[in-house]
Amino acid sequence: QVQLVESGGGLVQAGGSLRLSCAASGRTFSTYDMAWFRQAPGKERDFVAGIRRAGQSTYNTDSVKGRGTISRDSAKNTVYLQMNSLKPEDTAVYYCAARPAVVGRSYSHTAYEYDYWGQGTQVTVSS
Repeated sequence: QVQLVESGGGLVQAGGSLRLSCAASGRTFSTYDMAWFRQAPGKERDFVAGIRRAGQSTYNTDSVKGRGTISRDSAKNTVYLQMNSLKPEDTAVYYCAARPAVVGRSYSHTAYEYDYWGQGTQVTVSS
């Protein structure tokens, strides 16, 4: 099993920056693809950014492309989401998710295909 704990959220003005962290424990962190999703009230949980288990590939949704960067530090069992130039529409609960990496299986951008989730961290961007 993998346990995920997010941190780094908070209240920030539009144009500001945040770095979200997701600390993992349990099974070997490096064997999992990781992703960040977000969910605003009344909306679906949507993909934000993802990274393959060894960091060889990263993915971003169009809404944050150029503003969001995902990275991972295997030594710390932690994945990060750096968000810059934040907008009010970025306001949401941000969730870290993990999915076992399987040879020959493509990366997933779909929430229900992920096996492990953190409790989320609130990001609020004021205008």
